[in-house]
Amino acid sequence: MIAAVGHADLSVDTLRVVERELRARMERLGDPAPGLVRAGSGLSTAFGRAVRASGRPLVVLLPAQGAVPAPMPPNDLGPAREVTALAEEVRLLAYDPNDRDACVRADEALVAQCGRLLAVWDGSPTDGRDATAHMVAFARARGVAVEVVWPVGAARRSVRASASSPVPPSARGSRDDQRSA
Repeated sequence: MIAAVGHADLSVDTLRVVERELRARMERLGDPAPGLVRAGSGLSTAFGRAVRASGRPLVVLLPAQGAVPAPMPPNDLGPAREVTALAEEVRLLAYDPNDRDACVRADEALVAQCGRLLAVWDGSPTDGRDATAHMVAFARARGVAVEVVWPVGAARRSVRASASSPVPPSARGSRDDQRSA
């Protein structure tokens, strides 16, 4: 499986750019592995569209309370409906979508199920709100191949890197390079 994680604070324009890049990446891969994503706003919808456009099946993880889907945050409802409609398979995963730590654990479970991770990431360190750096390190530590996707023109809605933790030069500019574990 191919999973995706990434920054949650991407603009609509950036998500369009990212969606095109994700589709191009999946079309270049030789294997027909399905895409796997956790339902929510932003990246999950862009990834789901890219997976389906590349001809791959999509598996979506929905938050669950026991054997039923958990209530989702209002911002996630529309995108979750869309990505679920694109899915060939929907799986329930026990976690609270309103709890950041539970979402991180859910993403860890997602990464543990895949052989490749597409990380939509500008290279910035974890800041307590965004766990993309953690997910990349988590995947690499488990031998999961990681490709960082940060196309030219991609931008976060707000820059949170400080002078003491700048975005590494390798994270700027074109992300056509493919890093692997």
